Amino acid sequence: MKALQRLAAVATCFVLGAFGVVSGPSPASAETVKVGVLRYVSSGGLFLAVERGYFKAEGLDVELKFFEAAQPIAVAVVSGDTDFGVTALTGGFYNLAGKGALRLIGAQAMEKKGYEGNLVVASNEAFAKGLTSVDKLAGKSVGISQVGSSFHYQVGQIATAKGFKLSDVALKPLQSLPNMMAALKTSQVDAIIIAPHLAKALVAAGEGKVIGQVSDIAEYQYGGLFTGTATIEKRRDMVQRFFRAYQKGAAAYAAVFLNKGPDGKIVFNAASDEAATEIARYVYPGEPAETAIAKVKASAFFVEEKARLDVNDIASQVAWMQENKLVDAGVDAHKLVDLSFIEANK
Repeated sequence: MKALQRLAAVATCFVLGAFGVVSGPSPASAETVKVGVLRYVSSGGLFLAVERGYFKAEGLDVELKFFEAAQPIAVAVVSGDTDFGVTALTGGFYNLAGKGALRLIGAQAMEKKGYEGNLVVASNEAFAKGLTSVDKLAGKSVGISQVGSSFHYQVGQIATAKGFKLSDVALKPLQSLPNMMAALKTSQVDAIIIAPHLAKALVAAGEGKVIGQVSDIAEYQYGGLFTGTATIEKRRDMVQRFFRAYQKGAAAYAAVFLNKGPDGKIVFNAASDEAATEIARYVYPGEPAETAIAKVKASAFFVEEKARLDVNDIASQVAWMQENKLVDAGVDAHKLVDLSFIEANK
C-alpha cells in the first residue's frame, strides 16, 4: 500500500518538472548545488537521488539545470554556472579537463551488450532507398550534436566494427537533440544516433526506422559525473557528500532495472515501476504515469551500481579522439580522472 501511495504522489508531481530548473527538497540550512544534465533515462540514478532525499540527507539542495546537448554542460561547469555535470563524455570535455579545469569523478551510463543502448535511426526516405542496417552507413549523412560529441565517437566505433572509414560518412553537426530529430524527420540527414527513449518516440510516430543498437556493436563508458578542479580543491567535503548521494542513486537504479531472468531478458517488478515513475518526472515531464513508466523501463541503460568508471575505456576514447584531431595531443587520459571519491566509497 505504501508503495502505491508513493507512486500516486510522485505521479501527481510530473507537471512540476515541465520547465526550467527542478529542485530537490531545500531545508534552510542546506548547501545549494547546481547540476547540468539532459533529460535522459541514463541519468536516472541522479534523478532517484533527488527524489528519494539522498542529497537532502547529505545536507545538499540540488538544482537540476537541463541542457539540449552534452558539450555545453562541460562549459557550464568550467564557467561556474553549474557545480557538476552528469552527461555523455565528449571531445570538448576531454580538452577542458586536459587543461586542468575539470575532473571526472564517477560513472553515468555505459553501452553494454545485452542492455539497452543508443539506437541508430534512419530517415524514412533513406530506409526506403536501402539504408536498412548500420553496415550501409558509408556514403550516407549522419546528424550529430557537435563535432567531438559522443555521437561522433559512436559513428567512429560503428565504422571500425563494420570495416569502413569514418571519412566515408558525412557528419552534420546540428548543435542540439531537437535539431537532430527535426533533420531526420525531414530527411535532411540519412540517420542519427540518439538515446532510446527519443529514438522509440520517432519510430512510434512513424518518423524513422531503427537500424541498429550501439551496445550490440561496441561497449564503452558512455557518460560520467564530473566537476571543476577548483570545486574539488575548495569544496571537497561537499563533493564527497554529493558523490555519496549520487552513488546511492546509481545503486537504487541498478537494483530495479538491470536484473535478468533465465531467458536473458530484464525482469521488472513493482519497485521498477516506482523508480520509473520517479525518473519519468524528469525525462517525460507532464506525461501521464501510465505511459511514462513503460517508456522509462524500455529505455534503461546499464549503470554501474557503485558509479565506478571504466578508466581503461576512458583512455581508449581519448586516444581515438586524439587520432582524429578532436582532442589535443598533450591530453593525458589518466590525469583527467580523480578516483579518490570512488575509493572512499567502495
